[in-house]
Order: sequence, then structure tokens, then C-alpha cells
Amino acid sequence: MSSRKATILVCGVAVLDFVFRLDDLPRKPEKYRAKTAAIVGGGGAANGAVGIVRLGGNARLAARLGSDVIGDLIVADLVAEGVDCTLVRRFEGRQSSYSSIFLDDAGERQIVNFRDLDISFDAGWLKREDCSGVDAVFADTRWPDGAVRAMQLARDLGVPGVIDIEAPAHEALDAMALASHSAFSAQGLRDLTGMNDLENALAGLGDRHGWICVTDGENGVWWRKGNESGHLPAFRVEAVDTLGAGDLWHGAFALRLGEGASEIDAVRFANAAAAIKCTRFGGREGTPTRVETENFMKEASPCN
Repeated sequence: MSSRKATILVCGVAVLDFVFRLDDLPRKPEKYRAKTAAIVGGGGAANGAVGIVRLGGNARLAARLGSDVIGDLIVADLVAEGVDCTLVRRFEGRQSSYSSIFLDDAGERQIVNFRDLDISFDAGWLKREDCSGVDAVFADTRWPDGAVRAMQLARDLGVPGVIDIEAPAHEALDAMALASHSAFSAQGLRDLTGMNDLENALAGLGDRHGWICVTDGENGVWWRKGNESGHLPAFRVEAVDTLGAGDLWHGAFALRLGEGASEIDAVRFANAAAAIKCTRFGGREGTPTRVETENFMKEASPCN
């Protein structure tokens, strides 16, 4: 890694998560008692930003929050993690986003999220001067206007622009048209293409979207660029909590691109960071450090 830390502009949502772990996910309208619980920061962009910092980079977060106690907690936690929150915009009289999350013993999850849809979606206030020293840009699609603006800024700066595409994927199409790197979740790619076979779904998108990939948990990552394509396996771990693993994957991938790594090296690094996180309870509290991730890559075995 270069002695100069790469700086990544991260654009999207920041959330507060109330996480409850149970034997099985709730299925009836009854009372349930959690085995363990945690209150942690969440949201695709915010999780990615924390991951970038813990993995050895600088993260500058652009996000929208209400002027409420939840927003205060979100910002305080991010600042404590070392995330630059100068581009986090607060809106008077509006509510910040928060979620109730249930995890079972297999690490699977249910999420109920609240978002104040009256917070302005406008992203015109993000300016090129906000991107001084930025080496790559990463955006989720929960703030579609912000994702488009972020990818345009990446193009203007001539740096990698990574878009995290989840369902509903149609909200990401404008940002995807500008992105240099589009990374789908499995659900996001199926939502866009209507195809269950992820490798064929990628191929069906053609060569008009630059470098594209789809992450599929323990099944690894399929990628495509023009006529070239490939698959990189995930690392073999016993998952206890998958919450935030995908967000961390995207942050780690953007960081390595910002450091000048190839896409293949960036995918391997992101796979390792996400795998470690899945072995730890507590959402993004389980995000590993750079040293942990690099040591894991030397010792861990890939899934077949």
C-alpha cells in the first residue's frame, strides 16, 4: 500500500440500526426475546465509509440526515470512526433514517427500515471543489440523485466511479450510465434482468456499461468487461452475521481501485474483508482492519 492514504468520496445513506439476534426469524405476530442486541450505525454509504477508514483509507461522506437525535447519534459514531462528515447535510424538521434488524443463528436477516421521503433528494449542492484530493468515488442507490451526481463528479475528475446497485435496480440506471464500475447485488441484478442465472444475466447487459460485476455471498463474484469475463470465489467462513457485509465489500473495492489496484485484486481484497465481517456479530462493528484483512488473504481458503 502506498504511504499516502487514498481518499474516497462516499455518497448515499447513513442509518442507525437496532439489531436483535434470535434463534429463528419472527414469523408470527407474537412477542420475542432477543439472545443478544446492539445499536450500531448502518446504511450502505456509511458502512462503506467506515470500512474504508478501518482498511487504511480516508472516507469523505456525503449524506442527508434530519435535525434529530438519531442524526446526532449517526454523525457522532461516524466521526468517532474517523469518517469526514463535512458533507453530511442536516435538514431542519426532518427525521433521520433508522432500522430494526432481526438476525437468526444462520446469519440471515430481516430489515425494517424507515426513511423520511420528505428530505430533499436534490444533490446539486455537491460541487467539484468538494472532491479535492479524491482518488475514487463510491455511491449507493438509496439516494438516486446523489448517486448520479457522484458518478458525474468521478467522470469529471477522471477517477473510478463505483456504483452499488440493489433492488429496485431501475433507480440506478442513470448513475450506472455514468459509472466506470457497476457492482450488483444478486437481488439487484435479478430485479433488473428478470434472470436467475447471474452469469448469463451479466452477459445479457452487453458491453455498454464498462466493468460490471455481481456479488453473491458465499458463491463469490462474477465480473465482465466487454468480451472478457470471470469468476472469483468467496472465502470459506462460518457466517454468524451478514449485516453490512455487502456495504463493506463495495467500500473495500472502491478503496483498492483508488489505491491503483486492478479490478481482480480489488475483488479479492473486498471478498476477504466481507468474509471476515460475516464471522462477527454486530453489523459494521465487525469490520476488520487492513492488517487483519491482508493476513486473512494469506491464510484463508476459497470456497470451491
